[in-house]
Amino acid sequence: MFDHRLSSEYEELRRTVAEFANDVIAPKIAEFYEQNEFPYEIVREMGRMGLFGLPFSEEYGGMGGDYFALGLVLEELARVDSSVAITLEAAVSLGAMPIYRFGTEEQKREWLPKLTSGEMLGAFGLTEPEGGSDAGATRTTARYDEATDEWVINGTKCFITNSGTEITGLVTVTALTEPLTRSNESGAELSPTREISSIIVPTGTPGFQVSKKYSKVGWNASDTRELSFTDCRVPAANLLGQRGRGYAQFLRILDEGRIAIAALSTGLAQGCVDQSVSYAGTRRAFGRPIGANQVIQFKLADMEMRAHTARLAWRDAASRLLQNEPFKKEAAIAKLYASEAAVDNAREATQIHGGYGFMNEYPVARMWRDCKILEIGEGTSEVQRMLIARELGITSA
Repeated sequence: MFDHRLSSEYEELRRTVAEFANDVIAPKIAEFYEQNEFPYEIVREMGRMGLFGLPFSEEYGGMGGDYFALGLVLEELARVDSSVAITLEAAVSLGAMPIYRFGTEEQKREWLPKLTSGEMLGAFGLTEPEGGSDAGATRTTARYDEATDEWVINGTKCFITNSGTEITGLVTVTALTEPLTRSNESGAELSPTREISSIIVPTGTPGFQVSKKYSKVGWNASDTRELSFTDCRVPAANLLGQRGRGYAQFLRILDEGRIAIAALSTGLAQGCVDQSVSYAGTRRAFGRPIGANQVIQFKLADMEMRAHTARLAWRDAASRLLQNEPFKKEAAIAKLYASEAAVDNAREATQIHGGYGFMNEYPVARMWRDCKILEIGEGTSEVQRMLIARELGITSA
């Protein structure tokens, strides 16, 4: 049975991260954001706090926590700033988690201690210029060279978070490996199937090029880049998990990641409430605080309702994951609702702040710039609705 109330351990973690976000991140992040700079010192401090190792076992340098704990941390970080929150989310859910879930023991022991400590960041190369929501339409290829026992990778990935920082150590790339041929009972060859595999590519590998940072609308203090691979060779041992299982692997990773994005979205939605309540109590118009006006009170009530409901949604999905219960539908619901709640709350927070909401010195301006991508990344709102309908047994003709 899902219980929304936090245990003492979870509450202590939440409170510790909330204090860190308010005392360390809040005073500094605006400058990083406006200068489009990655906040290395803040990230290093997060590493020292053990945040990058939260859901991983201690044998690989982790904290022995779980995905629920990660969600709590992401919510509290995003309550103050989403660039820092997405850096942690991508490093854990997309950078380290694939290796933890599907890697060999050798791969785990080689990479995870550095990833879980925050000494190194990992990235996940999935999205391509012509394959966003249609992730199965991968065009990046990986050809096995039997003579050298290597994979030769060619292709392009786009919108990849944490892929070009000074501490990025690897990118796990999904690639189309040689198609599998099948035969029917009579021995006749059938059409080949698309075989997608995941391969670890260390930073600095010849043929692996990282482009300059994107000029983005939001998340300006996070790192997002395009990657290209030109006859990039890595050892055959860098194959992550079973060959041909790459598509199934990233579907699992995205299902989990949607819970994390929902928690992050909830934090942004709640941050909009926090900022707006404070502003409504101090901003005066027509001789009284604007919070005395019922129209403002109703806006704040609706904003709090959305944040509260989003929180219940992601916590429910996370609890199902921890109990090894089916959670695909609940993760999609949480991601869909929380991301749309973040957008709605950011819009209303900007309206409550009036002209000041359009000034970058106010956190709600940053939140307004950051919110829209939450309806796009790790599965668009349209994709979430497709997934929910499919889980209800409704399929397209």
